[in-house]
Amino acid sequence: MNSRRDNLWVIGLLGVTMCIGLSFGVSDVVAQDWLRPGERWSSRGFILRGQEPEFGEGNQFENHLETDRDSFTPSTRTVESGWWIVESSYSFIDNRDAAETHSFPELLARFGLTERIELRLGGNYEAGGEGSDVSGGSGAEGFGEGKLVYESQLLYGLKARLSDQDGWRPESSLILQGHTPTSGPNPATAFTAGYVFGWEFPDEWKLDSAIRFGADSEDGDRFEAWAPSVVLRKALSERWAAHAEYFGSYSQNKEHNFVHHYFSPGMHYLITPNVEIGARVGWGLNDQTARFFSNAGLGWQF
Repeated sequence: MNSRRDNLWVIGLLGVTMCIGLSFGVSDVVAQDWLRPGERWSSRGFILRGQEPEFGEGNQFENHLETDRDSFTPSTRTVESGWWIVESSYSFIDNRDAAETHSFPELLARFGLTERIELRLGGNYEAGGEGSDVSGGSGAEGFGEGKLVYESQLLYGLKARLSDQDGWRPESSLILQGHTPTSGPNPATAFTAGYVFGWEFPDEWKLDSAIRFGADSEDGDRFEAWAPSVVLRKALSERWAAHAEYFGSYSQNKEHNFVHHYFSPGMHYLITPNVEIGARVGWGLNDQTARFFSNAGLGWQF
């Protein structure tokens, strides 16, 4: 009964999230009618007239890199054409009813093929009682059924920027990825599709949301999985930023369905405009979810 209630709760959140993304995809003409005199729209959101950007024009950190590993919700942006972003991180997961999980290096190399399309290639290794579902680029959940299992996988795909922010129309991107195990008990390749959208607001606030869908197989048990998320980000200075995030995952048509809910705060620091380090922690909000996780990593743009 609790599992069914959790499913309904996540489905409701998913519906609200998608409705927000679609309903705010209105034309700029309509959005302009909502503004009071004295306000105007910029390409990155609305700016009150007379309010200057927090970090000023021409600041070297204004166009800093944005990694996908900084939170479970990926960035809405793609890598600039001809540039690389390489990301890596380590996750520790304190599973509730199984051995703890270690996930490393969660490597992701992103290359800007055009101004709106990036290619993605990566890999990861996991050891523990359950699969890692706290990193946005990780594969399917739950591969060990409480036993200590080792698994590695190859990730490949692309990310396409669909829209830029214009008034209430969000900046958005589509991510298509495949996950092929290179070792471990489950040889089946999994495919995921994700849609991420978001808005920038005055005073360096940013709200992003995403929904992922994947098809996978575990010991011949084929199933689908959904993963909604929403994150509120705030730049604290030109180098420091913080965020608070909800994310979850749940399965359909699996022999034993799972429902996971997490709350996760985090921070990141820009060593230079092209080098970022960051850490986040999280707590499971229901009995099927890991008690606690921590994640730390870095990103490099060149």
